[in-house]
Amino acid sequence: MILASTLTTNLSILVLAGFIGFVVISKVPNTLHTPLMSGTNAIHGIVLRGGLLIVGAILVAGSHHGTLTTVVGTIAVAFGASNVIGGFLVTDRMLEMFRKRPEAEAADQGGDTG
Repeated sequence: MILASTLTTNLSILVLAGFIGFVVISKVPNTLHTPLMSGTNAIHGIVLRGGLLIVGAILVAGSHHGTLTTVVGTIAVAFGASNVIGGFLVTDRMLEMFRKRPEAEAADQGGDTG
């Protein structure tokens, strides 16, 4: 009975957190998406570092955790790393849209482009 109650509570929290997250993010103006994304990637980098420390402690200590735990932890760290790298690449690409192109700078200065 306790397990069913705990599962129901955890599922309710997950659904509510997903709904609140969707509502909050949908209210963010487009101009704030890039800084928000960078901040989220930085936080995820901290989480990734924690995962690396835990997996490293398991491997170094030779603890009683099974091979499955080590494999799943390593896969989680790999997915986390790809998320951080991909997020920063997308952020860089979004910031590229706000940079002036050399042709536009020359036209703004009234120079001859060719």
